[in-house]
Amino acid sequence: MQNLEIRLIDLPKIVDPRGNLTVAEGNDKVPFDIKRAYWVYDVPAGESRGGHAHKRLKQLIVALSGSFHVTLDNGFERKTVLLNHPWQGLLIDTNVWRTLDDFSSGAVCMVLASEHYEEEDYIYDYDEFLAYVHHHVMTK
Repeated sequence: MQNLEIRLIDLPKIVDPRGNLTVAEGNDKVPFDIKRAYWVYDVPAGESRGGHAHKRLKQLIVALSGSFHVTLDNGFERKTVLLNHPWQGLLIDTNVWRTLDDFSSGAVCMVLASEHYEEEDYIYDYDEFLAYVHHHVMTK
């Protein structure tokens, strides 16, 4: 059985009376080369995002504004973390199912991804995900 580790990464926070600044650089604080960035916003009350896993892609998820919960599931264990600091990111490794919910009003979720978009990298069916990770763990 694999332990599910919550890895929060503090990004550099440069405090300035004119406004704070945070930097995310690939292969530095972000432990992979950043090949894609996207953000999710205007999520209606009660809706969730995510609901999938990746076979190769890694992500760093940051609450740029507001807050939301991220539930991670590795097929053996499930944990939920609140993201609400724009200088802190949640690292999500491969083979981890993720669901984002409880978005506050005005929340903006930025995702930095290690790979370009590839449909075949996604697992959208939870039962298929469980079969995939259990097979993957058993063959290691």
